[in-house]
Amino acid sequence: MSAPEKPLVEVEDLSVTFRTPHGPVEAVRGVSFTLGRERLGIVGESGSGKSQTGRAILGLTAGNGRIEAKTLSFDGIDLLTARPRTLRRIRGARISMIMQDPRFSLNPVVKVGDQIAEAYAIHAKASKRVARRRALEMLETVQIREPEKVYNLYPHQVSGGMGQRVMIAMMLIPEPDVLIADEPTSALDVTVQMQVLALLDDMVRERGMGLVLISHDLHLVASFCDRVIVMYGGRIMEVLEAGRLNEAQHPYTRGLLECLPSLEHRQEMLPVLDRDPAWMTETVAGRAR
Repeated sequence: MSAPEKPLVEVEDLSVTFRTPHGPVEAVRGVSFTLGRERLGIVGESGSGKSQTGRAILGLTAGNGRIEAKTLSFDGIDLLTARPRTLRRIRGARISMIMQDPRFSLNPVVKVGDQIAEAYAIHAKASKRVARRRALEMLETVQIREPEKVYNLYPHQVSGGMGQRVMIAMMLIPEPDVLIADEPTSALDVTVQMQVLALLDDMVRERGMGLVLISHDLHLVASFCDRVIVMYGGRIMEVLEAGRLNEAQHPYTRGLLECLPSLEHRQEMLPVLDRDPAWMTETVAGRAR
């Protein structure tokens, strides 16, 4: 019997604290999980610590923030003690992150194709000609019609859906082992959302990557991911298989599910989620393996 595959990412007791004029703010508190070659969803309300957890893995926390953890490693590399040179080799090349809105992630004065080509040229040390060819191939991979035309457009000339595809192309062109997608479909309509998710799913399956999908959309995560981490107040409330999300036991997860409108069950008024202060200190339900 073969030994179980070693996780790509290991996180144990992760905390992210920010210095503010009003004192320290704990954005992430004692978060632990592992990521293999799978689709892991992290859900919760705004301010629950989802994005800061993803940013901490890449060391992209703001300057007034402090990251602490018993373990924060990628492929056996300690990300807390790694030298800046080592981290530069990992960021983009082996771990990529899709930010929430391409309008703020793309350089407004550089053509989108050149930005994708630059990402490849830097990590693969390729010539401009090779980088351009690979960028055009990647635009085709993310299902953009007329890639030559789109290559020469500026960010303000592409739609939200196309801009998100451009960002996906830029993050995937170095062929990373892990992709962190922070609300990759929040600014898109439902039809384009499904297209982008299908594209991400194909990339994960074909390349055997690990995917962290950060979202506030419980239904979307349940239909797309393998496992789900539910966060509140910077802590993990519950961890469960995505297909069994409706069997959640924690009152916070149950409350989030009950607050969602349903076409099958008519409700005169959606319930309001009651938050219990005890959630901030209780033991996590489930294990974030």
